[in-house]
Amino acid sequence: MLRNREDLEELEARTLAPYAMLSRMSRGRRFPEPPHPLRTAFQRDRDRVVHCAAFRRLEYKTQVFVNHEGDYYRTRLTHTVEAAQITRTVAKALGLNSELAEAVALAHDLGHTPFGHAGERALRALMEPYGGFDHNAQSLRTVDWIEVRYPNFRGLNLTFEVREGIIKHSEFKPRPAAAEFDPSLFPCLEAQIVDLADEIAYLAHDVDDGLKSQMLTVDDLNRSRLFREAAAAARAASPRAEPGVARYQTVIRMIDAMVSDLLTNISAELERDSIRGVDDVRRAGRALASFGPAIAPMVEELKQLMRERLYRHYRVSRMTGKAGRVLERLFETYLGEPRQMPDHVLRRIEADGEPLARVVADYIAGMTDRFALDEYRKLFDPDERV
Repeated sequence: MLRNREDLEELEARTLAPYAMLSRMSRGRRFPEPPHPLRTAFQRDRDRVVHCAAFRRLEYKTQVFVNHEGDYYRTRLTHTVEAAQITRTVAKALGLNSELAEAVALAHDLGHTPFGHAGERALRALMEPYGGFDHNAQSLRTVDWIEVRYPNFRGLNLTFEVREGIIKHSEFKPRPAAAEFDPSLFPCLEAQIVDLADEIAYLAHDVDDGLKSQMLTVDDLNRSRLFREAAAAARAASPRAEPGVARYQTVIRMIDAMVSDLLTNISAELERDSIRGVDDVRRAGRALASFGPAIAPMVEELKQLMRERLYRHYRVSRMTGKAGRVLERLFETYLGEPRQMPDHVLRRIEADGEPLARVVADYIAGMTDRFALDEYRKLFDPDERV
């Protein structure tokens, strides 16, 4: 049976929870467009994100380990896909609009720089005199302005709810770009769960990658109760499992423990505050998506351990230093000699009247690790062809 958009919207209205964001209740797009005959507004948003250039570039952007260290390690793209998978699971279990939640999850890291958080720290420091840099605001800028795919408007022209979910990721109230979306209100629950799914995904896969790279040891991780309990359960279930299988089974159990607790706690929060609709979610005065009192301290303990043992590991610190030097030299060169950038970038300064520093930041933020290193060699290595 062929279902058109109206059928899908009616199915949402009949099956989703009362606090779910329905596609037909969206506040719409900046530039009006006729609705698609087969896809809901949020399905369309999700598909536009997946097909945009910034999404493809995530394949070669660092999560923790630079791309050329090995094919096994997570990239910004694989992290995004894992976070989106967890988001879908949580959304479906709560009766939320999984397509809206997935669209926000797939878009939430589009503004990340090359070289992961090290690159963001470097670009933030460089942009401090010019209005600053924040990857969440950059993600919104990417879908609103930088992507050029349509003849009648700039950007992807996503719905209000997806755009709001992007800018209200994590701590959003001090963020100037959130002013358009009323910072006194929280985003819909579909967007809130992306924050926690993002956290679950990176903690779990960084444990996996840290062990695989041997930057972390089991003894290191046994300081974390969350890891200890998951590892013990994995050993009890499969005492003769090979180390790689045991590691994978441990990570599965960590994810399951965090997701299960998140679902239980959100359900309790909804009941406690008598949440009956989207407006109740927005006006709750706090995020309703959070871990419960049993798991929250365990998650914080693991995050602290990862900061100490992995994110400050000397190999990661070397990459941090290298990233800072590469991006600093690129930024200063482009700022001093704009014609070192391609014509299509220069046109944004000349035709659109955008500030030079912001255009330089956009250009650098959009680079993959590999492209940034290639640009560095072309600009500063006399033996490299330009």
